[in-house]
Amino acid sequence: MRSAALILTLVATVLGASVVPPSSWSYPYPWPVQYYNFTSQRSNLSMAYMDVSAANTTYASNKTIVLLHGKNFCGATWEDTARRLSTHGFRVIVADQIGFCKSSKPPSYQFSLQQLAYNTHALLESLSIKQTYVLGHSMGGMLATRFALMYPEITSHLILTNPLGLEDWKALGVPWRNLDLLYADELVTNYTSLRKYQQATYYVNTWKPEYDVWVNMLVSLYQLPGENTTFAWNMAEATDMVLTQPIAYEFGLIKSKTLLLIGAKDNTAIGKAWSPPEVQAKLGNYALLGKETVAKIPNADLVEFDGLGHSPQVQDSEKYHQALFDWLDRSS
Repeated sequence: MRSAALILTLVATVLGASVVPPSSWSYPYPWPVQYYNFTSQRSNLSMAYMDVSAANTTYASNKTIVLLHGKNFCGATWEDTARRLSTHGFRVIVADQIGFCKSSKPPSYQFSLQQLAYNTHALLESLSIKQTYVLGHSMGGMLATRFALMYPEITSHLILTNPLGLEDWKALGVPWRNLDLLYADELVTNYTSLRKYQQATYYVNTWKPEYDVWVNMLVSLYQLPGENTTFAWNMAEATDMVLTQPIAYEFGLIKSKTLLLIGAKDNTAIGKAWSPPEVQAKLGNYALLGKETVAKIPNADLVEFDGLGHSPQVQDSEKYHQALFDWLDRSS
């Protein structure tokens, strides 16, 4: 029997496409990692994902939920939420997007929210999933919104946790930054810079030792031999993607039942770091953005966590998941 790698190589030869294997990154994931192999933009790629079965069928026994990670996150960071959802009766699909974590890191790829949503939809089709809940955090929330707009027939419920894209940063004055400069920024990323950023935005200037696991996870990707520079380039492309592809003008088009879960102390805004002070002052006000956004979405609810930042699911897991499951039970 031919191996998957050999089959990909043969297909690539026929199509004139390159083969970009899955990452060699050995970070342990909580469930077995599977790979969806497909051809995209003249490359044969592997998209890593975990498929977590429902551990309890008392609740929503035939329902599926897809979890979409943010830019500084991986599928593994959803472990707590995925376990709780499985116990609540959901089949949980947790994917690493192309360019991230255990998935292929192509040296040349046009990153767009539409492309990543298309890839995710193709994964679900390969698993014969016809309808799903979609939960996204940070960049993953921006991607989840684009997914719901592109595939309303499959997206029954949309859950956004401190999503990016609630405002158009370019229109508010954030200067464009070319990919070479973004790449240079990514190349100097280290533990100190990541912790400083996460402490200021994710956890509202507090820090607990358990947060280090996610910083170290990300640092290991920037230090991965043979892949670190490609990963840094992919992250620069992802930054350009979220800065230049706003979704703020399309919330009124969402057809799914929607929940916004907002840590109101969050101040995340792509490009804030290189913006003039007068622009910085008006960006990332999630206490206001959550209210403005829920008013735009036809069938939406808002839950705000007054003392929490960009990662409420980590900072106060019990409070976050209580709000999530209360809504899931009501909306079902």
